[in-house]
Amino acid sequence: MRLVIIGTGNVATVLSHAAQQAGHDIVQVYGRDAAKAASLAASRNALPVHNIAEISSDADLYLIAVSDGAVAAVAAELNLGNKLVVHTAGSVSKDVLKVCSTNYGVLYPLQSLRAEMPGVPDIPLLIDANTGDDLALLQQIAGSISSQVQIAGDEQRLQLHVAAVIVSNFTNHLYALAEQYCQQSGLDFRMLQPLISEVADRIKHGSPKDLQTGPAIRNDHTTISRHLQLLRDFPQLNYLYEELSNSIWLMYNK
Repeated sequence: MRLVIIGTGNVATVLSHAAQQAGHDIVQVYGRDAAKAASLAASRNALPVHNIAEISSDADLYLIAVSDGAVAAVAAELNLGNKLVVHTAGSVSKDVLKVCSTNYGVLYPLQSLRAEMPGVPDIPLLIDANTGDDLALLQQIAGSISSQVQIAGDEQRLQLHVAAVIVSNFTNHLYALAEQYCQQSGLDFRMLQPLISEVADRIKHGSPKDLQTGPAIRNDHTTISRHLQLLRDFPQLNYLYEELSNSIWLMYNK
């Protein structure tokens, strides 16, 4: 199929690579930054476009891969008649695309993507469309680049997006706070990396609830108090430590 990629960031880079490897033809790459559009287009054997009015009207699929907050604004600038237009945002309704086409949907990768990924990962793709024919076409395209394709409406996709933020963004923020604590305490954060890997690997094989360890689940007030005393000069981490300890205790003592 012939695809136009609208966007030049991480998602646009990875999904266009995946589509190209699956045998689809990337005909254009649009980006407001002409240099970035030219660079991504060159790697996809496509034509670069930095004027939205120059986007071709003869592609089979138009993939809007921009930040969630920019989807509506980009859609408002497009006029693609009955062409299938999809966005890749987890928190945005498919209906924002009504303004640019009568056929529209979503292709949301449930993964944190990086342009520098050495290969194309087999990741969950959540799809939705406003007609059965469009959904069938999206299933065909998504199935060509991933073995994990699931239909998810706006509400379910938003719910999964919330869960994704918790397990990815919030977890990484805790890593960042722990790294700051280590640095300011003269400790090597890299010593914790095997532990991080072990916990991440463990939850692939069981429920996180069944795998919880630590002083909070043991109701070890002595250890918790000593930890909070150590964190007295780290107010944000002190607060989170106490709140998360309470949350863990409540989960197992209802």
